[in-house]
Amino acid sequence: MTVPDPTETDALRRAYRAFPSGVTAVCALRDGAPIGIAASSFVTVSMDPPLVAVCVQHTSTTWPLLAARPRLGLSVLGSTHDRACRQIASKTGDRFAGIEYTVTDAGAVLLHDAAAWLDCTVHEIVPAGDHDLALLRVEAMETHDHVGPLVFHGSRLHALPAPPRCTEKR
Repeated sequence: MTVPDPTETDALRRAYRAFPSGVTAVCALRDGAPIGIAASSFVTVSMDPPLVAVCVQHTSTTWPLLAARPRLGLSVLGSTHDRACRQIASKTGDRFAGIEYTVTDAGAVLLHDAAAWLDCTVHEIVPAGDHDLALLRVEAMETHDHVGPLVFHGSRLHALPAPPRCTEKR
């Protein structure tokens, strides 16, 4: 077996894209308009305190604007968000044209038809190679169990069906 050098970028990308991940949109209101990024590097971190994290490239021009906002809306993208994900991730154009969203009183932007909403504050930003690891504290949340998630795998977006309703009594 030949093992590629992990410093070889193309080989490393091939290895990373073998791992499926959910897709999120991290958004807020700035000067009366929504701004946001798409992030597939989302992870739950802690229950106490309630923390999640996203990784953001140092080259992002939107992240510094988001990181300075008092509240961030993190939408776990739903199965119908393929177009919205690509649009929010784009470098040009109106990233929110035709996308329905709700703005909280604190300025977090939450996309309609998401599998879940997390209303967050920035807890800590940790430099990590060519990215920042943004630890976000969950201040409020809402789940939408009837919505299937959008998944990023093999450099493509895939829609998954909503999970079956749990009938188990607790």
